[in-house]
Amino acid sequence: MQVASTARRAFRLLRQSPMFLNSHNHFLPSHHCTTPSQQHTPFLSGITQRDYLPMDFMMPKAFYNSGVDTVEETPTVAVKELYDKMLESVKVKRSMPPNAWLWSMIENCKHQQDIRLLFDILENLRRFRLSNLRIHDNFNSNLCQEVTKACVKAGALDFGKRALWKHNVYGLSPTVASANHLLTHAKNHNDTKLLVEVMKLLKQNDLPLQPGTADIVFSICYDTDEWDLINKYGKRFVMAGSVKLRQTSFDTWMKFAAKRGDTESLWKIEKLRSETGKQHTLTTGLSCAKGLLLEHKPSDAAAIIQLLNQILPDVKKSGIQEELQKLVSEWPKEVIKYRKGEDRKTLAASLKSDILAMVSELNMGLEASLNLEDLKGKEAIPQ
Repeated sequence: MQVASTARRAFRLLRQSPMFLNSHNHFLPSHHCTTPSQQHTPFLSGITQRDYLPMDFMMPKAFYNSGVDTVEETPTVAVKELYDKMLESVKVKRSMPPNAWLWSMIENCKHQQDIRLLFDILENLRRFRLSNLRIHDNFNSNLCQEVTKACVKAGALDFGKRALWKHNVYGLSPTVASANHLLTHAKNHNDTKLLVEVMKLLKQNDLPLQPGTADIVFSICYDTDEWDLINKYGKRFVMAGSVKLRQTSFDTWMKFAAKRGDTESLWKIEKLRSETGKQHTLTTGLSCAKGLLLEHKPSDAAAIIQLLNQILPDVKKSGIQEELQKLVSEWPKEVIKYRKGEDRKTLAASLKSDILAMVSELNMGLEASLNLEDLKGKEAIPQ
């Protein structure tokens, strides 16, 4: 005891030495404070690790992020107060708290610590309902959707994914609507990793697909240029049977096929579209025209465009001119970048002649004043 006491007094004196202080007057970690010989000397044997660790290292881990000396965000005051009230209700008073408290807590969640408390209280409420009230049903699906929205808003996506688990301890009822909130976040951030994770969860938890889900999924794949992924999920939606793809999904899928120059896939998708009985839109019609140009059929491509001019409502006809200009000046560059070597040069040459031929035929039956300078210019299509 005397040796330990002497050691501690000596250490208090040594702590005042500059060698124990850094530029911010915080104590340095122990491996900076002692030499190897000091670490093994009997004089220091009575000092515990806690005696010479810096104060920062002695604070509870809960206040720090791993590896970063910054204080973690603390729960929002309103969320913490509601959490405490509800926890007291079920743990101490043994009564179910008012529903308004839970809804208010969900609404006030702003960051991950709030979401942690939310899921903890959900688990406690579910346990109380089961053991005390003999209620075996989950919370209603609307609650699950609002919880998922709160997770997305707070950036707590891992918690949001838990809301899609079929069997969970939180009493949440997973729905496709909840999944769509996560997928919308993935769309807004071009996050294909999250897209894949959510689609896996939908499959693992036997959640039925919906047309609205396809719209979001196809849009993410198009925006991130994930051609294989859109075909994978497109096949899954089609095989689901009960899912009737919307016209907007066919628009995105066919536009993507034309952009990639994949005519085989384009005609398969067009067959699926025609089987639904839906009429062509400007996007699907022009995608077919692009497919015909890729097959060196400029006359057929012109006929498709003339047909669109006849069947589309007047409000849509005004867009034909703009989309034709994009076909001339933008699409050739897009489709050619996916080709390599000699195939690239061959396609460039054929598109120039075929597009010019198509436009020539259009001028005979459809008033279309197009600027062909981009197409005719030397740098218009890479050689």
